[in-house]
Amino acid sequence: MIVALIDSGLGLLPTSAWLRRLRPDLDLMLSTDPDGAPWGPKSPDWVIDRVVTTARRAVARGAEVVVLPCNTASVTALEHVRADLGPAVPVVGTVPAVKPAAAACDSVAFWAAAATTASRYQANLIDQFANGSEVVGVACHGLADAIDAGDRVAVAAAVASAAERTPRDVQGVVLGCTHYPLVADTIIEHLPAGVRLFDSAEAVARQTLRRIDALGRPASGSGRVEVFRSGVPGELPLAATVFAAGRALLAAPGDMRDEDVEDATSL
Repeated sequence: MIVALIDSGLGLLPTSAWLRRLRPDLDLMLSTDPDGAPWGPKSPDWVIDRVVTTARRAVARGAEVVVLPCNTASVTALEHVRADLGPAVPVVGTVPAVKPAAAACDSVAFWAAAATTASRYQANLIDQFANGSEVVGVACHGLADAIDAGDRVAVAAAVASAAERTPRDVQGVVLGCTHYPLVADTIIEHLPAGVRLFDSAEAVARQTLRRIDALGRPASGSGRVEVFRSGVPGELPLAATVFAAGRALLAAPGDMRDEDVEDATSL
């Protein structure tokens, strides 16, 4: 069973690491797009074409399930990918964890890219799932770019800026970009003690496994990780090794220690 995960950059690592923790024998096909990144500022038609084309290639290469661990790809192209691939190929999207955060906290900050913070999409999520909790958007300028570059100094600066603009009395922070869980340790350092972080990587991974099991096919593999960069076979960039999730995916399945995989999937 090959599961394809598609994102413009390193935002696919948290969900991939959860899949490896929960089902280490799955074969993963990671498709990033350094030539087209970032996707957020691009037009919807451009993103749809890019994501649909990547998903189509993944299936042609043997993927039986497609995951979009990227908010931009999910909100823009998810339904187009499903229509293109047809009902035989499960396609799993991503939704920021506003609902569980609002269920657990009276006050929540929604950290996301500037374009997302100002979007109707985020406003609709809050309207639909806030459930009476106070939710404030916080634009994290440059944070995803710093993560893709593996630049811990720039990450710390972007996180510090976002933390300064986050109300001090919030009880929870929704990580509204799939890149952000990679630097959860830095985010926690800059927030008041006791603030909880919420992200969707585990939920997306578990939903992916449910869709796999529903297929009723043998799902075992060798734990192989295959990488494509803008459609060309390659390797995860060196920046991935800066983060625990990247190191866990780069390790051979037999070389992984339980504590390393736990570090890669912890908030």
